[in-house]
Amino acid sequence: MENDHSEFRIPNSELNEAPCFSLSEAATESLGETLGRGINAPAVLALCGELGAGKTAFTRGLARGLDVSERVTSPTFALVHEYAGRLPLFHFDLYRLTGPDDLFDIGWEDYLARDGVIVVEWSERAGDALPRDATVITIARTENPDERIISYDHSSL
Repeated sequence: MENDHSEFRIPNSELNEAPCFSLSEAATESLGETLGRGINAPAVLALCGELGAGKTAFTRGLARGLDVSERVTSPTFALVHEYAGRLPLFHFDLYRLTGPDDLFDIGWEDYLARDGVIVVEWSERAGDALPRDATVITIARTENPDERIISYDHSSL
């Protein structure tokens, strides 16, 4: 069933029912924005998906939903970017980390203690450093190069 957005389909027109099907990068951002409008802090979103799946696009949309006015980019080399909005957004990219211990070297525990939204790209590299109540969001490609299947365990949303 289609909802108001023609480029992504959400079963039963509910954001909280997975999976969602995104038919473009803009639709993936729009889905993130919808989540950002309703999310509360503290929250940790653990993003999983191969290179180019749309993790950063989802985060850009989430940032819009949090009323972040800055341009959101992947923090691949910086490891973390901080953004001010309705809630603070801490955007991590763990692609270059060798293991969970590297997270603690950059102040991971301090970020967890702050009242904000933490988004972690390549979250599988965080291991046990992720809190148990983190929401795992998986973005997967399909045979259609523009389509993505976005599913998540939303127990902490």
